[in-house]
Amino acid sequence: MEDKGVFSFSTCWNIKRHTIGSEMVREIRELGFRRVELNYNVTQEMLTTIEPMIERGEIGISSVHNTFPHVPDPDYGTDSVLLGFGEEDKRQRAIELLVRSAEYTQRYGGEAVVVHPGEVPFPNDISKELEQIYNGQGRDSEAYRSKWAELMERRETYSAGYVQKIIESLDEVCNLAVSRGLNVRFGIETRSRPQQIPTLAEAKTIIKALKGAPVGIWYDTGHAIMMDRLGLYDSVREMEGLMEDIVGVHIHETLGLSDHWCPYVNSKDMEFYDAYLPIIERAQVKVYELKAACQPEEIDESHSLLAAKLAARGQA
Repeated sequence: MEDKGVFSFSTCWNIKRHTIGSEMVREIRELGFRRVELNYNVTQEMLTTIEPMIERGEIGISSVHNTFPHVPDPDYGTDSVLLGFGEEDKRQRAIELLVRSAEYTQRYGGEAVVVHPGEVPFPNDISKELEQIYNGQGRDSEAYRSKWAELMERRETYSAGYVQKIIESLDEVCNLAVSRGLNVRFGIETRSRPQQIPTLAEAKTIIKALKGAPVGIWYDTGHAIMMDRLGLYDSVREMEGLMEDIVGVHIHETLGLSDHWCPYVNSKDMEFYDAYLPIIERAQVKVYELKAACQPEEIDESHSLLAAKLAARGQA
């Protein structure tokens, strides 16, 4: 496998196949990656065998994904209100966990923390309902329009309050990080469910409110494509005004509403993903975040295509 250079690779690809952290990381090394992103399912136990590899320089860490190491409590999982909690004790716990993720990032020589800021909670799993209607009847159906209107009504009613809480929490996180001598950036990630925060407009609001703080956007290309298809925002045009604030990217393509596929290779479309190359180019940290179904030879081919396209842009 060719050396993948500055590109990093998320442990989400193979974490379910391993219980020993060093074996998981070695498998990624065999793909040609010198750096990894440690995702939120990496446990404290796994770190006991990964940390010696980091210390010996066998692997570099680009980033960690909050909350890190793994926290089994769903209140602090990837799909929760997290930094937007109204209950102060829960919000403070979420803040401490994010600062802890940043401490691990710095200890391992990483550059950034991937942050899921929060969501507008719904009593029902509206994203699953929307996905079923989208796949069964299509986005132009009356059922879809009706369900989407229900989502947007609640989202527009409550999102501003949650965004404000998230801003307050990130401000506290950054102040704590500075007081502890941490020099890492926080990337608020584009999410995979339409009730989740931020939209690209909300990302602009959050970043502008925290101007001067080490907070920017973590642009997950596959998630953004999904939200574009569902109708939440324009994943390319609405990046205007955010290009200077990209901390990192998650590189993967979406087939329909199924994400974490190898760009170009699994879709067999050699042009669609090109729209996201300027965003990947601008990102400080570039991480492939692929699903277990992606085969090593597909990952290699996908990277070769992506790298060639980026090189051609640089020469143009």
